[in-house]
Amino acid sequence: MASPEAPEHVVQFALDKLGGLDYLVLNHIGGAPAGMRARSAQATHWLMQVNFLSYVQLTSLALPSLTDSKGSLVVVSTLLGHVPTSFSTPYSAAKFALDGFFGSLRRELDVQDVNVAITMCVLGLRDRASTAEGVRGVARAKASPGPKAALAVIRGGATRATCVFYPWRFHLLCLLRGWLPHPRAWFIRQDLNISAAVAA
Repeated sequence: MASPEAPEHVVQFALDKLGGLDYLVLNHIGGAPAGMRARSAQATHWLMQVNFLSYVQLTSLALPSLTDSKGSLVVVSTLLGHVPTSFSTPYSAAKFALDGFFGSLRRELDVQDVNVAITMCVLGLRDRASTAEGVRGVARAKASPGPKAALAVIRGGATRATCVFYPWRFHLLCLLRGWLPHPRAWFIRQDLNISAAVAA
């Protein structure tokens, strides 16, 4: 999805082979190493293309088919798209953009009586080798089992839930963002190895 042309090919292929869409699950990711050097304009542009703009392109292309089928959009995001944290600046910006775009789109579809569900999935660190490598030495957070996170995404999409949090405690952190910003910052700081991140 790093190329702006890729989303059009993906949706057209699906429509040609399947004749339409009932579900669109947006779960691709472009990661960047955690740390100070990931803040360049070039890295941010690339991350925005993969983690935000390609989601918008895929949605725009698929929405007519999803409208016809009264289908569902399932958007896989992360806690970093709801709660800002250190050493994830461009990645967090792209994920915050997802929340803004799909939250607004949900309101637009609602006022137009378009029966397309949008499920935002807020997931934590998953136990994949590539994820672990990207935050090695920076994050102390424990990774969640990938199959359990996948099951939470599937269940949320199937029930047309508005939002899914996995693990569940992330819902609490999102609520704390507005209510108690200083204790939230303390909780986040406990999961970071500041000296390793600054040295990166």
